[in-house]
Order: sequence, then C-alpha cells, then structure tokens
Amino acid sequence: MDHAMPGKDQSNKLMDAIVTDHREVEQMFRELEQGVPEPADRRALVDKVIIELVRHSVAEEQLLYPAARKLLPDGDETADRELAEHAEAERTMDRLHGLDAENPEFEPLLRQLMTEIREHVHDEESMLLPRLTTAAGLEGTNRMGSMIEAAKKVAPTRPHPDAPDTPPGNVMNSFTGLVDRMRDAFSGRGR
Repeated sequence: MDHAMPGKDQSNKLMDAIVTDHREVEQMFRELEQGVPEPADRRALVDKVIIELVRHSVAEEQLLYPAARKLLPDGDETADRELAEHAEAERTMDRLHGLDAENPEFEPLLRQLMTEIREHVHDEESMLLPRLTTAAGLEGTNRMGSMIEAAKKVAPTRPHPDAPDTPPGNVMNSFTGLVDRMRDAFSGRGR
C-alpha cells in the first residue's frame, strides 16, 4: 500500500469529500453573514446548514475518527478532541434548531455555531486530514472517502446531542437518519 501523500494528478477521495462539505457550509455561512433579511429564509438556510453539518459529523464519527484512532500514534487523543468539538457544535445546533429566526437568541447562537465550525474545520484541514492521508495512503483515503459519502446518505439530519458518537453505540445512526428524513419530508424542512 502506498503511504505517500497523493501527487497533483492523484485524487484523494477522503480529502475531496470532507473539504467539499466544509466549503459548502462556509458558503452558506457567508450568505447568512451577507444578509438573508427575511426571517423565514434565514431559518430555512440555517436548517440546510444544520442538515449538512449533522450528516457530515455523523460520517466523520463513524469513519474518520476510528481511522485516526487506528492509524495515528496520538489517535485516541486526536479523535477525542474532534469528538468533543462535534459535541459542542451539536449542542449549539440543537439549541438553534428549535428557535424562530426572530428569537433574540437566534443570531448569537448562529454566530457561536459559525465560530465553532470554522475553528474545527481549520484544525481538521491543517492537522488531521494531512496526517491521515500520510498514514492511510492513497488507497486507504480513497476507500474512506467513498465510505464517508455512503454514510452521509443514511445519516441523521437533525442534531441528537445525547446520542452516542462512538462505536458501537453510533450504529443506530442509520435508523435515526431514516426517521429524520421522514420528518423532514413531512415538514418540508431542508427544501
């Protein structure tokens, strides 16, 4: 197995999957910062942000952090730190999820979420992903990238801060994801 960093001509599906998600969420953050004036439109865009963040986080918790534990010398410490950041953001999303956009707590919570996510993204992209790429090699990162994409398709779409985020407890995420997507379909959330 090749453990070198991929060259310019080689695709790294793990990096592509994670970074693409990060950029999509950042674009939504910028839209919110530049001003989506109508409360209903703001609420709808925040719902999309939460859906994407939850799906992304669950996939990372199922695949990325167990890989870090296995492949990195400080993998347990790294995974625990990442999981703690996810838990903090999930609590913020849970509080934000239930608020009307005109609630005075909405904007401060939204700014808090943006700060939490931006710090997490910076750490992940500058430290964790390059180290995992080196440790897993191109074949391993491509396999993980494909698995991340598959996991996101069945992941929950709503924050569940009390749900387990590590194996074996997080195996219920697929069922929870199905229930969330059914609720979203009936309510029109995330359209």
